[in-house]
Amino acid sequence: MKVSIYSIAKPEKSLYSPLYKELQKMISKFSQLEDIEIFNKKIHQAQVEGMASAQAAYSEAFSPYLSKGYNIALHPDGKLIDSFKFGKLLGDKITVNFYIGGAYGFEDGFLKQCDQVISLSELTMSHKIAKAVLLEQVFRGFAINHNHPYHK
Repeated sequence: MKVSIYSIAKPEKSLYSPLYKELQKMISKFSQLEDIEIFNKKIHQAQVEGMASAQAAYSEAFSPYLSKGYNIALHPDGKLIDSFKFGKLLGDKITVNFYIGGAYGFEDGFLKQCDQVISLSELTMSHKIAKAVLLEQVFRGFAINHNHPYHK
């Protein structure tokens, strides 16, 4: 199985980098993981222009990846699920792609192209925190699916 995380973010080292690396290492016991951060001049300019332009730029950046597997957007208005249901999302797929939007979120059209739209919490969080929570839940989901004691 392969899990890919696509996020609108400037690739940079941050205080979260060691946590990401540790969680990625844990996930690698169960799955190949790809972490792709996308931030280009078009996205930067679109964010200066405003919400509609930014959301369109995010959709354009993510579009090439939508045809490659089961697509899950992370969105505050998405469905709240528990860790066991999250594990089931991973269960029988060959490729799962997660999308973390930029500061302005997603266009409705992009969300409709995804197979699922879920929320990690009713709380608002930065994309860096969202990625940490997502990575932990991916590992937890695999642990549940493989009866690994981590989830208990």
